[in-house]
Amino acid sequence: MIEIFKTKQSVFDLKDLAKILKEQNYNNLKSKIAYYVKKWYLTRIRRWIFVKDDFDVFELACKIYTPSYISFETVLQKEGVIYQYFETIFVASYLSRNIEIKYKDKIIKIVYRKLKDEILYDEKWIIKKEFYSVASRTRAIQDMKYLKKDFYFDNLKDG
Repeated sequence: MIEIFKTKQSVFDLKDLAKILKEQNYNNLKSKIAYYVKKWYLTRIRRWIFVKDDFDVFELACKIYTPSYISFETVLQKEGVIYQYFETIFVASYLSRNIEIKYKDKIIKIVYRKLKDEILYDEKWIIKKEFYSVASRTRAIQDMKYLKKDFYFDNLKDG
């Protein structure tokens, strides 16, 4: 269990936990995970997705559906390109989905927007973080223009 707390990673799928716990036997792995969840060391968020208490919501959003990266309004808001505030996390992915995740007393809203493969897999202007990826300001603008040609940007000045 200590291996899980030593890692900076805060969101895990089955493969991650098998590697960290050095457990190749599927039944043993399931038993260990069930024990850690019962003892509140990990919390099950979705089927085979588990988090530590202090998990990163961007890491979670990118772990649920992979490949994916944080983009659209989430990046545009952070970069001052749009002034509207969104609690929702917007993610570029291979599929379109809207999901809500209940965690303690919060609801995390994530919107996945489908991009065609040649855009999604193009790594130009994608910033690789340790456990997830995020679009640069330029990439987020391009992603938004691709999906919503008439989208209004509040501030396109260099920032």
